[in-house]
Amino acid sequence: MCGIIGCAGRGDETLDTLVHGLSKLEYRGYDSAGVALSGADVAVRKRAGELDALRAALAEADEDLSGNVGVGHTRWSTHGPPTDANAHPHRDCTGEVAVVHNGIIENYQYLRDYLTDEGHEFRSDTDTEVVPHLIEERLMAGDDPETAVRAAIDQLDGSYAIAVVVAGVDRVFAARNDSPLVLGVGDDAHYLASDVPAFREFTDRVVYLEDGEFAVIDADSWRVTDGAGALVDKQVDTVNWDPEETGKSGYDHYMLKEIHEQPRALRQCLRERVNEMEGRVSVDVDFDPERVQFVACGTSYHAALCGAHLLQRADIPAQAFLASEYATSPPPIGEDLVIGVTQSGETADTLSALREARRRGARTLAVTNVVGSTVSRECDQALYVRAGPEIGVAATKTFAAQVVALTLLSLTTNGDEREAIAALRDLPGNVQAVLDQSTAREVAEEYLDSEAFFFIGRGLCYPVALEGALKFKEITYEHAEGFAAGELKHGPLALVTENTPVFAVVTGDGELARKTIGNVKEVEARDAPVVAVTDGQSDVERYADHVLRIPTSEPRTAAVLANVQLQLVAYHTAAMLGRSIDKPRNLAKSVTVE
Repeated sequence: MCGIIGCAGRGDETLDTLVHGLSKLEYRGYDSAGVALSGADVAVRKRAGELDALRAALAEADEDLSGNVGVGHTRWSTHGPPTDANAHPHRDCTGEVAVVHNGIIENYQYLRDYLTDEGHEFRSDTDTEVVPHLIEERLMAGDDPETAVRAAIDQLDGSYAIAVVVAGVDRVFAARNDSPLVLGVGDDAHYLASDVPAFREFTDRVVYLEDGEFAVIDADSWRVTDGAGALVDKQVDTVNWDPEETGKSGYDHYMLKEIHEQPRALRQCLRERVNEMEGRVSVDVDFDPERVQFVACGTSYHAALCGAHLLQRADIPAQAFLASEYATSPPPIGEDLVIGVTQSGETADTLSALREARRRGARTLAVTNVVGSTVSRECDQALYVRAGPEIGVAATKTFAAQVVALTLLSLTTNGDEREAIAALRDLPGNVQAVLDQSTAREVAEEYLDSEAFFFIGRGLCYPVALEGALKFKEITYEHAEGFAAGELKHGPLALVTENTPVFAVVTGDGELARKTIGNVKEVEARDAPVVAVTDGQSDVERYADHVLRIPTSEPRTAAVLANVQLQLVAYHTAAMLGRSIDKPRNLAKSVTVE
């Protein structure tokens, strides 16, 4: 949530570079946007609403914005509603300092009261606005700009990624604490951003900042220091994906593109990790735990539920916990391995849970999509899912890759697993078959005017039901709930009517399928329409009004195939309702505050 872009060295292209960077950060979720350019003075333009509102304001401005350095921001509201005044950047009383900020400053009220008593005037409701005024205080006391910025940041409690420009200074100053910030190293320019896509078109060389570090960039150089001002020797990494991967490639929405990218994402996840001839799996981590605890949020939590099921099947006791609960009320940990599952690697709740686990002596493993992310650096080990960049707020290909990565992890503890490995080999092609043959659009059209939507499943199909409901509510804004199928009769059945379609995920023909069919009969008896997501091995189709078919597959991969069908149902329903699919209201891609 929120996005920062900063640059130095782009000359007359500074403004265009900032706006381009903001466009690449829209996926993070935002409700206002703004830019500040610094030359002899600091010029700011900002607007509530989407980036087009800012573009219109820039086009209508009486004078051109120019400057040698600049910062930009997309805001996701926390303190104060989305208004022009609350949009970033924020300035001090003199107008010579401009600041953009991600995160939450927890002691802002104390600082604001102090600054107000000192005569400073505030123009917004935000916590961020205290920062430029704190910098102003130090500049008035005679500090040079870098010392002033450092002194201001030292007074902050909370989480932040901050970038600052000062009039007459051709540098951008930045710092981070519990909020991501990455530095881009160009040939004749340098960049700062919340995420690599903001500047990937200009450079593939990056430096990941750690908590407590302070960065300064100008056209010709960059440096990173610690809180005491000592130089830090930072590694320059190379990003191995093409900037075109963050485009829509002709699709109407990023989400649809990323749904269709799942075959490729799964091939990347599986590459060089399976040996079909020997029937063995190898991953890039040491894995031999006695017990496992998963911590995750949202879609990643559903992948973690799959992971716990898979490890239990491999005779390893495992549980999945919501990271936000775990961080404040952790269970006994002991010598457990704690696995954090997070697409971005920056999810604040998951990082807090992992830090609490480490504080209690646990070993930690990150399962993430982003190389160099905070979680991958802080955990003892990291298993990358290799899904490639995901821009749509609603996670799709990363969920599939997470489940497959966790499947691989579970298979490393077993002996010969040729059947599962063969199913994994066929999975990308089977996903493509679902994409090519799905009738999800017709199902979405049939039930477009329903009152609510329910999703049920058992075993691995239970987290798939939860994920199907989450995806549906995220982008359609319609009431959707997922349940363990056996729980319907313990309360939720009271909600079932002829206008509440039930999506039943049924794979295989064993006991789980038979019991789920029993639950399907329960809703059928209440006149609820049934949509069966099935591989055709059971007779659930006899009781269904519509069928979404998937290829026959091993149970551990069938769940992934079923999920693709539910993704498509959610997408087509949202498209027919005219929803903002890639940027659903009130949501953010990377939730970096607790």
